[in-house]
Amino acid sequence: MAMKIRLARGGSKKRPFYRIVAADSRMPRDGRFIEKLGTYNPLLPKDSEERVKMNLERIQYWMDQGAQPTDRISRFLEAAGVIEKKERSNPQKAEPGQKAKDRAEEKAEKAKAAEEAAAEPVEEAVAEEAPAEEAPAEEAAAEEETQG
Repeated sequence: MAMKIRLARGGSKKRPFYRIVAADSRMPRDGRFIEKLGTYNPLLPKDSEERVKMNLERIQYWMDQGAQPTDRISRFLEAAGVIEKKERSNPQKAEPGQKAKDRAEEKAEKAKAAEEAAAEPVEEAVAEEAPAEEAPAEEAAAEEETQG
């Protein structure tokens, strides 16, 4: 029998309240459990003592019996100093999502196109001396596009 120490949700809609329980891993989340080991109330402030209450002796007993704590429970136990902290790494955490990458590429392409458009009228103005008054107006319009 694979034992887990996990959260079982109670409370009403939008007002979560969790029991910390020792249960068979095959049982439903809020279903049958063997023993209630504590409570967790996420609505309370982080510094409140009532937020997480655990019967550490019983939790230690169940862990000795081979019960595996879930990730959230293991974090509570780390905070309480019962188990040593695990090294966790999430290399994708700071990486932007696919849509953000696409937007950045689009923006770069637009900026490049605007720079090229700004560079072309200057070359034409050098080649033809007559329409020199029109070239600065085109440059100003192209610069406004790049800023916006």
